[in-house]
Amino acid sequence: MGTQTVESALAGLARITTNRTIQRAPIAEADNRNQTEEEDREMASTKDVLDRHLSCFAEGDLKGILADYAPGAVLFTPDGPVKGVDAIRPLFQALFAEFGKPGASFSMKQQFVEGDYAYILWTAETADNVYEVGTDTFIVRDGKIVAQSFAGKITPKG
Repeated sequence: MGTQTVESALAGLARITTNRTIQRAPIAEADNRNQTEEEDREMASTKDVLDRHLSCFAEGDLKGILADYAPGAVLFTPDGPVKGVDAIRPLFQALFAEFGKPGASFSMKQQFVEGDYAYILWTAETADNVYEVGTDTFIVRDGKIVAQSFAGKITPKG
């Protein structure tokens, strides 16, 4: 599977949150009212990080989605690992381009969170590809994604 195909497959994350509300971890009383977004991310639960990540993807928020990753995060793909936020950036730029085209659809089939781990199973279709199945696993520590894996069955159109 080529890099463009892997990038395209991850784009399925973009439509996950179309009809979802992001649930944030409650912030403690008045002492924390002036928390920065970065501090809030550090305190976020795995579910909070996953929800925010999927929401940022759906909105095409490159800065927001990259902020979810730890500096040395590793994204495992069928073409091999991609390490670090700077190496992950072009992958998401390509994904936003594919899923930003008219007619893209996404269907979340399963989502599980257990401690520091999250798993999603989904299908999607874009103008370029049919995603018969896509799956991502995330490891979150201190409010940041430290590792993610992706696998999928992707059929290019025409």
